[in-house]
Amino acid sequence: MDLFRALFRALGLQGLLGALLLGSSLASLAQSPQPIPALSARVMDLTGTLRADQTQTLEARLQAFEQAKGTQIVVLMVPTTAPEDITDYAQRVGDLWKIGRKEVGDGLLLIIAKNDRTLRIATAKTLEGAIPDLAARQVIDRSITPRFREGDYFGGIDAGLTALMALVTGEKLPEPQRSEPGIDWTGALVVFFFAVPILARIASALLGRKGGSLLTGIGIGLLAWLISASVLLAIAVGLIAAVYGLASTVMNWQRYSGRGSGGSGSWGGGWSSGSHGGFRSGGGGDFGGGGASGRW
Repeated sequence: MDLFRALFRALGLQGLLGALLLGSSLASLAQSPQPIPALSARVMDLTGTLRADQTQTLEARLQAFEQAKGTQIVVLMVPTTAPEDITDYAQRVGDLWKIGRKEVGDGLLLIIAKNDRTLRIATAKTLEGAIPDLAARQVIDRSITPRFREGDYFGGIDAGLTALMALVTGEKLPEPQRSEPGIDWTGALVVFFFAVPILARIASALLGRKGGSLLTGIGIGLLAWLISASVLLAIAVGLIAAVYGLASTVMNWQRYSGRGSGGSGSWGGGWSSGSHGGFRSGGGGDFGGGGASGRW
C-alpha cells in the first residue's frame, strides 16, 4: 500500500512538472515576434539613440555609396528582437525588404538590438564573396563593438560602415546605371498650370486679353524650346499656353464682374505632393543566411 502511495506521489509530481513545462512552452509560442517596420530610409533608428544630425550623416554616406557603387546598405536599430534571436529576425527583415539591385542582389543589412546588446551583419548572396562570415565577424569585433561598449553608437556604426564599404568596393560588381538627365514633366506641368494664368493676367493688364494671351504663349513656347530643344514641342506648348491663358483671363474677368456661376473661384482642393520621397528597396536582395552576429 505504501508502495502505491509513493508511486502516485511521484507520478503526480512528474505530471505537475510536465504541466509547468508545457505551459511555459505555450506561453513562449504565444509571444508574437517583433513587427518589421516599413522600409523608409537607409538609417532607421527606432530607439531614439542617434541624434538627427548623426542619422543624416550616415544616411548621406550610404546614399553616396549607393550612387557610386550600386550596393544598398541599410542600418536598422531596434530595442529588441525577442522572442527571436537576432539571426532569425535579420532573416525576416532581409526577406521582406529585399534591398539590393534587382538584377544584382547586392543588399547589406546592419541590425542592432540595443536592449539585447546584440547586432548582426546580414549579406545578400551576391555579397557573400565580398564579405564572408569571418570578415563580417571581424568588422563586428574590431570596428563596432569596442565603440558600443563605450556608449558610442554613432562611432561604432560609422566605423562598421567604413569597413563594410571597403570590402564591397573590392568586389567586382556591375556598375550602377547612370540615368541621363531628363525633363521633370510633373514639375513642368505644375509650373505650367500655375504660371500660365498668372503670366496671362499680368500681360493682359498691359496688352489686353488677346495680346496678353499671345505674349504668354510666345514666352512659354520659347521656354519649352530652351528646355527640350524641340521646335514642334515648343509650338504646341506655346499654342496651348495661349489658349489656356486666354481662358483663364476670361474666367477671371467673369468672376470679378459677377457674371460667373457664383462659385468660389478656387482652383480645386489644393495640391499634395503625394510622395513621401526617401529610400526605396531595389527589390533584389536574396538573403541566404550569410553574415555574422555579435554582442557587446
